[in-house]
Amino acid sequence: MVNHRNNNPGRARRSHLGGKLALAGLTAAAAAVWAIKPRSFSDRQRNFVPSIPDVWYAHRGLHDAGSGLTPEYAAGSGEYVALARRSALKAGYGTADFAGSIAPENSLAAFAAACEAGYGIELDLQLTKDGHVVVVHDEDLLRVAGDPRKVADLTYDELTRIPLFPAPAKPGDAEAAPLADPVAASAKTPTGYYQHVPLFSDVLRVVAGRAPLIVEYKFADNVSWTDRDTELMEKGDQLLQAYSGPYVIESFHPGAVNWYKEHRPEVCRGQLAESATPGKAGAGMKEWLAGLLVFNWMSRPDFVAYDWHGGPLPQMRATRWMGAVPVSWTVRSRDELDECRDFFDYHIFEAFVPDEV
Repeated sequence: MVNHRNNNPGRARRSHLGGKLALAGLTAAAAAVWAIKPRSFSDRQRNFVPSIPDVWYAHRGLHDAGSGLTPEYAAGSGEYVALARRSALKAGYGTADFAGSIAPENSLAAFAAACEAGYGIELDLQLTKDGHVVVVHDEDLLRVAGDPRKVADLTYDELTRIPLFPAPAKPGDAEAAPLADPVAASAKTPTGYYQHVPLFSDVLRVVAGRAPLIVEYKFADNVSWTDRDTELMEKGDQLLQAYSGPYVIESFHPGAVNWYKEHRPEVCRGQLAESATPGKAGAGMKEWLAGLLVFNWMSRPDFVAYDWHGGPLPQMRATRWMGAVPVSWTVRSRDELDECRDFFDYHIFEAFVPDEV
């Protein structure tokens, strides 16, 4: 009798290698699913987590100067700017003959305007030098006030003397002109109407539950974690605990969303993300991995707020299939909305007026 079992040892080795590769592939796929999995349904039920309110969210308030009002969107932003001004005037800010910005981004006037127009609000939290929680997006004030100084290096008292989009800024401007001498300009309180970086507590007082909020905790570094970052989380959350209106929180920093997972599991939490290619626009490996949502194991979010271009990406399809609510940012035209609407349940917008409203 001829023994055929070992007649082809190469085939046996290839079969063994193929089995190992298949197992490795299955293991990697399981790890990827585990990494991007959102909070479980049972966890949401156990903690009575509310859903995201079903409204449109005005990016940094409904503003007549600020982000999104760039030449690229100028042709379609006139209606938006006009609505922001009308709504701010109705809320009691500025005057009809005021030639400058009435409701610059992330200002009390912009938030009051969003409430008047019936929108939700997306806003950004940072900490001042003297430990106040303020609402401002950029790390510095160059774009919004022409002042290159960082928010973290200024006291709140100093911020109150720095107008957002001061003259010669006009409605529809995306950037403020650089100041010749920022320190001298803010040495005394300006005269006339202007808006400045507001306290978060004042924003909550103005909104007063009239509009749902998406509150973003903002950090200069979304990788490290310092005592100052913990201070921002604790102080921001203290203000929200005392607030009776609807809100959810989000952050690009998985550690911030994890803070809510550990300390306030009853709050609806979201992971902010965008697609990134290593080596492009300063992106590294960590940014690329964050765009793949692999750090969601830290935050276990209820929703994922993703750059509107990324709706059809595999990681977004997967996390949505597993129960995460997809939220787009930031949609700035009807064409962009038409392109992404099928992939997201909620939208953060600016620079145009959605037809659905």
